[in-house]
Amino acid sequence: MDKLFVVKIGGNIIENSTKLESFLQDFSELKGFKILIHGGGKKATAMANKLNIPVQMIEGRRITDEDNLNIITMMYGGEINKNIVVKLQALNCNAIGLSGADGNLISAVKRSVKDIDYGFVGDITEINLNLFLLLLENALTPVCCAISHDKNGQLLNTNADTIASSIAKSLSSHFEVSLWYCFEKNGVLGSISDEQSVIELINPEIYDDLKSKEMINLGMIPKIDNCFDALKNGVNMVKIGSPKMIKINEVHTTLIL
Repeated sequence: MDKLFVVKIGGNIIENSTKLESFLQDFSELKGFKILIHGGGKKATAMANKLNIPVQMIEGRRITDEDNLNIITMMYGGEINKNIVVKLQALNCNAIGLSGADGNLISAVKRSVKDIDYGFVGDITEINLNLFLLLLENALTPVCCAISHDKNGQLLNTNADTIASSIAKSLSSHFEVSLWYCFEKNGVLGSISDEQSVIELINPEIYDDLKSKEMINLGMIPKIDNCFDALKNGVNMVKIGSPKMIKINEVHTTLIL
């Protein structure tokens, strides 16, 4: 079975041109099939502030009203996505930039209102496996932004970690999939104030223990939940760490069942 790398890039790397270019160089040199997923929340927030549009976050989640959705579409699907694509082209990686609406790539439903109304936020219902296979088989590297769509023609802001996990799970029936979450830290930290306190291996038992001791940052929990969900649904390997783990296998966190 062919190998496939599904890589999600986030955090401060997208905002730092030097770090982004270094990452894209390493990503372009990955041998075999690959898919890149990105968000860009900090750039979207900066643009909203520039336009005097209020931004509301609850537990790290963005409340996406119509104005914020327009900014997200402009930044994720436009500036960030196309800049990544053109840099990959310069590195001889034939990339194609996509949102979930393109080719019906990522279908979702608008999140129902329970305790919080998140606005135009999508929960994924389907990944277009056949389109991904068509692109990969024709030597194209999909670069997917964190936007999905519903059957009523509505764009939806969708968590990039969840998109990466969903794509990885869907393609695991055809590839040996490695899912990598790259961000500004070296991995899951035992102490948020100590950059060297990387927890190198996490299984479900260790994870439960870390949560019970409140040793994991609240913002990391949804990411790790996505990791274990991927492993339970056919993904071969999941790693969390800095982009350097792609090139030189620097210290990072590996998750296993």
